[in-house]
Amino acid sequence: MLRWCLFLFCTPLLFAQTDEIRAMMRHSQDNWNRGDLAGFAADYEDSPDTTFVGKTVTRGGTAAILDRYRAHYPNREAMGTLTFSELSIRVLTPEFVLCTGKYSLSRTAAGGGDASGRFTLVIHKSSKGWKIIHDHTS
Repeated sequence: MLRWCLFLFCTPLLFAQTDEIRAMMRHSQDNWNRGDLAGFAADYEDSPDTTFVGKTVTRGGTAAILDRYRAHYPNREAMGTLTFSELSIRVLTPEFVLCTGKYSLSRTAAGGGDASGRFTLVIHKSSKGWKIIHDHTS
């Protein structure tokens, strides 16, 4: 009986968290496609503990993440058009979510050509909303 009550109580919360994360990812994608790297980086937690793992590791808050993206994507042509797909969101606790998915960049040959890969995000709900605290993209 207790499990059933917990299920009924927690299910709406889990769906709400999933919807909020999907909205955050759409907002992030929209920022990228507008060329707004600062808006894109604002989805990361501004903390020295925030990490981005790709070919190299970037540590730091939004400024470090923004610097990383500006170095790799110096102009709109290099940024191309971003699409997130195959999102899977797993609620770990009321304050932590694991999000995995696929990214695709459609770019001209001069912009670096098309690119795609996978990502894993650890997202934390803070007083400022949902923020990425760890991003592993390959």
